Amino acid sequence: MNHSFPRQAFRAALLLIITSTFLLADVRSQSRVPQFKDYAVTETYTGKTAPVVLTRGDRMFRTVLREAAKEKPNFAGRYILTAWGCGTACLMGAVIDAKTGKVYWWGFSICCWRAEVDDNFQPIEFRLNSKLIVFSGIRNEKDNDNGAHFYKFEHGRFVHLRSVLKPAE
Repeated sequence: MNHSFPRQAFRAALLLIITSTFLLADVRSQSRVPQFKDYAVTETYTGKTAPVVLTRGDRMFRTVLREAAKEKPNFAGRYILTAWGCGTACLMGAVIDAKTGKVYWWGFSICCWRAEVDDNFQPIEFRLNSKLIVFSGIRNEKDNDNGAHFYKFEHGRFVHLRSVLKPAE
C-alpha cells in the first residue's frame, strides 16, 4: 500500500495555502498607500549644520541653497528640504545634508494643483522622522501624471515607490 499520495497531497495543499497567504499579503501591500511610519528614521542630527557644498550645476540656485542650509534638519533625520517657485503653482527643490552640506535634487518640478485646494493642502509632505516624501500634483508638467507621488529618500536618491493618480477630468 502506498501512503505517499496522501502525504504528497497534504504537502501540495500546505504549499498552496502558504503561497496564497503571501500573494494576498503582497496584493494588500501594493494597494496600501505608503505611510510616514513605514519609513521611519531613528536618529536626528543635532550638530552644527555644515556649509552647503555647491557643484557647478548647483550654482544657479546658490542663494536659496545657502539660505536653506542655515536651517535645522526637517526631513529624514538629517536633511534640510527646501523648495522654491518655478512658476504659478509650481515648485522645484532639493535636500541638503545638514551633516555634510551635500545637495541632492528631486529631479523634477511639481505643479498644477488646483486653486480650490483646502487651506491645509501642502504640495510636498514630509517629516523630520521619516524618509518618505509625497509630492502632490503633476511632475514636470507631464500629461496624465496628476496625483500623489510617493518617494523614499535613500542613499542620496529619491526612489519612486508609487503614484496614486487622479482620474482625468
